[in-house]
Amino acid sequence: MKKSRLIAGLVILVALVGFAFWAQSKVHFDFATFRAQLADVDWRYIVVAVACIYIGYFFRSWRWAMLMRHAKIVQPLTLMEPQIIGFTAVALLGRFADLTRPYLVSKKTGEPVTGQIGVYVVERIFDLGALAFFITGAMLLIPTKELTHPEVVEGVKRGFLIATGAGAVWVAATRFAGGALASFFETTFGLISKKLGHAVGQKLRMFHAGLDTIRTFSDFGVAAGLSLAMWFLILMAYFETTHAFRADAQLSTLSFAKCMVILACSGGASFFQPPVIGWFWQIGAVGEAIHGFLGVEREAAWACSTMLLVTTFLSVLPVGLVWAQFAHVNLRKIAEESEHAGGKLAENELAENEPVDKEVTS
Repeated sequence: MKKSRLIAGLVILVALVGFAFWAQSKVHFDFATFRAQLADVDWRYIVVAVACIYIGYFFRSWRWAMLMRHAKIVQPLTLMEPQIIGFTAVALLGRFADLTRPYLVSKKTGEPVTGQIGVYVVERIFDLGALAFFITGAMLLIPTKELTHPEVVEGVKRGFLIATGAGAVWVAATRFAGGALASFFETTFGLISKKLGHAVGQKLRMFHAGLDTIRTFSDFGVAAGLSLAMWFLILMAYFETTHAFRADAQLSTLSFAKCMVILACSGGASFFQPPVIGWFWQIGAVGEAIHGFLGVEREAAWACSTMLLVTTFLSVLPVGLVWAQFAHVNLRKIAEESEHAGGKLAENELAENEPVDKEVTS
């Protein structure tokens, strides 16, 4: 696993360096203007943005405590440590450290890792739902003629509305008929490969088990409300960060709806997050999106993208690293342990189903 990640990281690094050399000859970029934009930032807005992000961590802890309350009652503040340290691990080590948070919650509360991975799955569903809500709202509120590529945005708008509706139907179907869906897809993919069929079936069963944390309409309402509140705070962090750029008239007066477009682009770019190298990928991808869709000058767009990375993603590092020291948590070790726990869980689920299959085939 380590070797494959190292090879992937080297390939990505070479690709980024090659792209940088290509872009240097094809695209004009004034580094002096870029530095001037960063130097003229109003830090009062940045402080507010970082505060929004940290309050968002509390809402995330509150939501996690609510989702696991059927198994064990815990105070939201108790879960701040796993959230902060977990996101610190992701910021430094990339997306492979995503399971650090459920693993740390398990160690903190004494609950099984399986249940906490289920909570993590449901948490991600609510994150996507809240993000879809805000982005769909932005797509409906912004007149496409105000954007640089209206035809692209119009297509994205239609696609996002369809995807949001399909996602809602899929979640509802899995919640009420998850076992039947898992068996159907397990049989279907099993025609190609039994191992693949098992893997797909077990992923769906885990997804269905995770959704069992939502047992009442009240559970759903509270989780949805906390998710919307948290993502509103994240959106506020984007709004405050863009308005900190006093030297650029477009950024300093950017509307709330257009900040949602930046949030959508940033969310898409964050799915691809290797360690450290991913920071530069994020800056470039979001910077080009701000430049391409909103018509902001490239240097100002990249400066804004850089500051967005700092406020919304890297601002957790100072507190997280200190907290990890006090809690005697080795980030790399805990990330590897959580990844191993996730892999072992999948292997155990696969092994549990093997005897059943042998009986059926005999």
